[in-house]
Amino acid sequence: MVPIVYATGEGSNVVDVDGNRYVDLVAGFGALPLGHRSVEVTRAVRAQEQRLWHGLGDVYASDVKVLLSEKLAGLFPEKGARVLLGLSGADAVTAALKSAMLATGKAGVVAFAGGYHGLSHGPLAACGLSEAFRAPFEGQLGHYVSFAPYPASEGELDRTLSVVEGLLASGGCGAVLVEPMLGRGGCIIPPPGFLPALRAACDRAGALLIVDEIWTGIGRTGAMFAFEVSGVVPDLVCVGKALGSGLPISACIGRASVMEAWRAHGGGALHTATHFGSPIACAAALATLEAVGRRKLSKRAGVVGQRWKKRLAVALDRHGVADLRGRGLMLGIELEGGPARALRATRALLERGFLALTGGSDGHTLTLTPSLTIDETLLAAFSDTLADVLRPSS
Repeated sequence: MVPIVYATGEGSNVVDVDGNRYVDLVAGFGALPLGHRSVEVTRAVRAQEQRLWHGLGDVYASDVKVLLSEKLAGLFPEKGARVLLGLSGADAVTAALKSAMLATGKAGVVAFAGGYHGLSHGPLAACGLSEAFRAPFEGQLGHYVSFAPYPASEGELDRTLSVVEGLLASGGCGAVLVEPMLGRGGCIIPPPGFLPALRAACDRAGALLIVDEIWTGIGRTGAMFAFEVSGVVPDLVCVGKALGSGLPISACIGRASVMEAWRAHGGGALHTATHFGSPIACAAALATLEAVGRRKLSKRAGVVGQRWKKRLAVALDRHGVADLRGRGLMLGIELEGGPARALRATRALLERGFLALTGGSDGHTLTLTPSLTIDETLLAAFSDTLADVLRPSS
């Protein structure tokens, strides 16, 4: 298959260099919650371009960086939260891992099979999606991360918790790093008791709970953060992707008691980069958060996603689908026939004008993360098209 090359994008559509138009069910890996070239974000970016393009990092902050930090801190379920900004989700996870090390003095981390947290060196060590990502760089990654199975059902929960408890019992683990719902790992929703049990285990062991909301956050699953459904308060939350509506920005939001540990080591000067807190990216993030809140897009994602899931279930009945799962506008369709069939399906969908990804540990799951603003008629058209693509005779 010859890959397409994007030329323009607007809303939930992409046009390639040959003039072909596609419905985008990927939205930049979930990084475009308002669709391509959002009016709100475009307006905010243009206004900021007339004021200030670059601040001075941790030396002299820009006003828009301060505003964004305050806004993000206010999203945390506990007062007094602090924020470290970055450029990518991997930056946010790196900041969280560093924060855990400073706050607990323990280097060990418990992560999960199927989990994905980015590919820079710190997060790469915790990448449980595939050993192939880690293997070429194993000599540089150290051995501070241990993996537990990610529970996909109630029947798997006890085994997972037993492994986690055993790893924490060693006394050397300062953090548990977890996605509240696997994203790249195949849109797997854990049992309701999973996060509460991790919270309790961390409290007993003196470890921190880091929740990676880089893909699930900013309204994607029907709430601002997916962890909210569990009633758990994490110690650290990582956000990215959707935060900048296509511009590179991320954040690690943490409890004041945890983030205070940075003070003894020089504060943010110990974790900074030239473009962290870019004024233009901060303006985009503020506009994104404002639009998601004002337009109630978290709630819309939950309602629209539930209707879409029901429509897909009917359309794909007896079409070789092993599982249909997910929450809000983050759905995974696990296909019988393995990764080869899933890849064929994405190619057939592309030919019919729809962009979709494969995910899961071996690529056998279609992963769908459209913009939170997508018109439901496009979702209906996709459902019918996918059913046609997956018919036994196709």
